[in-house]
Amino acid sequence: MAETALIIIDVQNDFCPGGALAVGEGDETVSAANALAARFPLRVLTQDWHPADHFSFVDAHPGAIPFSEIEAPYGRQTLWPRHCVQGSHGAAFHYGLRQDADLIIRKGFRREIDSYSAFFENDRETPTGLSGYLRERGLSRLVLCGLALDFCVKFSALDGARLGFDVTVAEDACRAIDLNGSAEAARVEMRGAGVRLKPMAEIS
Repeated sequence: MAETALIIIDVQNDFCPGGALAVGEGDETVSAANALAARFPLRVLTQDWHPADHFSFVDAHPGAIPFSEIEAPYGRQTLWPRHCVQGSHGAAFHYGLRQDADLIIRKGFRREIDSYSAFFENDRETPTGLSGYLRERGLSRLVLCGLALDFCVKFSALDGARLGFDVTVAEDACRAIDLNGSAEAARVEMRGAGVRLKPMAEIS
């Protein structure tokens, strides 16, 4: 445990039932994340934190429909309903989430680029600083949970593995958006990159 960090991904109001980009049963990750937090001495929270005119919002692209894709300078970009606007209720962590974290990483705050991963913006080059923080703390193992399994959790897990961390995803402490089979595709991709997917009960 001393060499392990728990990273709780985007458990925010807009990703929970009633939110602008609600993930089915997203609020069920709250109690799971809290249970995991009690077991790990170092905890990191990530928080989607968009300006109101963010490039990834569908209403920034007249005529586009939600969940369609466009070609951005950094690759394919899904167009999302407006969500997690800086300072809004939707951007706040779920009220039930344990928030006594060692570090909070805010991502997606640059207008022209989206950010799914806890480690990099979507250009795959601009770092958030999380990797350096973890290494300076002497941490080599990561356990991830939160929202959503097939987007921000997946990209964080893949980047963590690519950076040389030992990564486990607590699968039953996550929920997925599942766009056109993206949940199962994410599981396959993560396993292929050496990420372990385990139930909470098997994580130690």
